Amino acid sequence: MSDVWQDTITTAETIRRELHAHPEMGWQEHRTAERVREILSHLNIPWRCCAGTGTVGIINPKGTTAPHIALRGDMDALPLHEATLKVWSSMNEGCMHACGHDGHTATLLATAKWLKYHEAQLKGPVSLVFQPAEEGGHGAREMIKDGALDGVDEIYGWHNWPAIAFGQMLCPDALVMCGNGTFKITLHGQGGHASQPELCRDPVLAASAITLNLQQIISRRLAPQQAAVISVTSIEAPSAPTVIPQNAVVGGSIRVPDRKTRDEIYRLITEISQQTAASYGVVAEVENFPRYDATINHTLQATNMRRLWQNINGADSLDFITPTPIMASEDFSYYLQHIPGAFALIGSDDGPEHQVPCHSPYYDFNDRLIPAVTRLFSRLVGVGVPVPEELP
Repeated sequence: MSDVWQDTITTAETIRRELHAHPEMGWQEHRTAERVREILSHLNIPWRCCAGTGTVGIINPKGTTAPHIALRGDMDALPLHEATLKVWSSMNEGCMHACGHDGHTATLLATAKWLKYHEAQLKGPVSLVFQPAEEGGHGAREMIKDGALDGVDEIYGWHNWPAIAFGQMLCPDALVMCGNGTFKITLHGQGGHASQPELCRDPVLAASAITLNLQQIISRRLAPQQAAVISVTSIEAPSAPTVIPQNAVVGGSIRVPDRKTRDEIYRLITEISQQTAASYGVVAEVENFPRYDATINHTLQATNMRRLWQNINGADSLDFITPTPIMASEDFSYYLQHIPGAFALIGSDDGPEHQVPCHSPYYDFNDRLIPAVTRLFSRLVGVGVPVPEELP
């Protein structure tokens, strides 16, 4: 067993670095999908295309004495210029695996290989969900539309998390990650010469005031106990040093625990932006774009995930320190709105190299997580795994 296990993990680490060197943006994961399907075929695991660049593999499809469980790995990358200087750094300029989806995919492939080798131990079917376009592309939604959850009873997923100590799991009952959305405020003013502001209606000044005024929503318009974030992330007003521009655009992001809070925040963004703009003599056109709902675990499945993690890694391997909900967002929320399941954040911080946050050009996935999560996924479907030589 140990030789097969070592080969499984070593191969997955090689694949992970290969995927890292060839990142692809959401809905463009053609090479990644081809590689995943090639490996599944080599393992004699039946698969089908799902939502274009997605793939669903199936192991033990005729199993009937246990629930049908799905395991998910996302595949897409981000529009960043990599700065890690790793040997396996991105070869696609302006595109980088800065969130660890290369590691999530490689881990699911390792799990596929291990489960296929031990298929006789499985009592129920296992679906392997290789999902595209998690980074804002609603990939999970499209996978569901194309039948990825058909016949599935439960689903499990995870994300590496550099802000948590290596091997510590954060998997609360109920809310684990917030929902999100974006907004765009276009300000229409009256441009002119910088020496004659009285003849202009300055959209830059209005944009600055709106940026400040929006901060009162969290501090004064919502209850202090409410988990929410409003971040203005851009102000665009192309001009010249002696020109007051005609227009300005303010953009940003929100994080919310539920739809009710999202709707209230969007109402206040619109109200405050328009009223502030009017006080500066300009007009505000506000557009709100909801994205993902909050990721909310189901209690039974979250409990199961935590129990198995502790069984493998020891009683002290759960994270009770990190505040929840995490304010980042995940489209795994779509799956949990359809069937029971759970989503965990698993710490990757084992030193400075793996403390770099996701979405940084200096980020790199911690390969030590591949065996750790392959053990978890295997145990979730009832297949034995070698015990770690060293507890995290």
